[in-house]
Amino acid sequence: MNSELRQKLYLIADELRGLATTADRFSKNPYVLEQAETTMKIAARLAALADDEYSEEDVIALFDKRPWHRISPAIGVDAAVFNELGEILLIQRRDNQKWAMPGGYAEIGYTLPETALKELWEEAGLRGRVIRQLATFDGRFWDTRLPLQLIQVVFQVECKDLSPSIGLESLDAQFFARESLPLDTMDANHIGRVPKVFEALENGCFFDPVDSYNMEFSSIQRPNKT
Repeated sequence: MNSELRQKLYLIADELRGLATTADRFSKNPYVLEQAETTMKIAARLAALADDEYSEEDVIALFDKRPWHRISPAIGVDAAVFNELGEILLIQRRDNQKWAMPGGYAEIGYTLPETALKELWEEAGLRGRVIRQLATFDGRFWDTRLPLQLIQVVFQVECKDLSPSIGLESLDAQFFARESLPLDTMDANHIGRVPKVFEALENGCFFDPVDSYNMEFSSIQRPNKT
């Protein structure tokens, strides 16, 4: 098997694995959970076909372990849309009735900017163009109330039509000025981040400040000074 075909099979298997993982994580329907198990096994079989070093049983056993391949921080992507008055678009989430930027988890098969556009369409009915990255947040420092480390990336999206419409995951969509954000009814994960997004709009891309002077690193494979 040539390397190009092998890589295509790997990517398809990874997309199936991602779908199965999401269904297993968020669904309480026993039929959906059963389908997730089946989809995971199909993904493992496909990955085994792409790699002669592992048997189908080996890969299935690996894929059956939980959590399924969650070996790095999860990545979330938000779309920041501003109108001519400098107000930001927020959607009211259907699951908790809280206000938030349109966004969601990064999905296999999409770039991060593409994910921002996909979530914006699904949650606010808007199409647009990503023009720059505005911020990157480590959820550990921003009151992200999840049992995992979430890296949240925010992209500024420019839209020709600024007339949002609600989607399956939203109850409402409105523009808010910086000084009139609905903080009392805003999703906890967004309360601190949305004001920083306004700052980034003026001052450039925001990221959590860091330097390595007081960080602890392993001495293994430390480069030698010359």
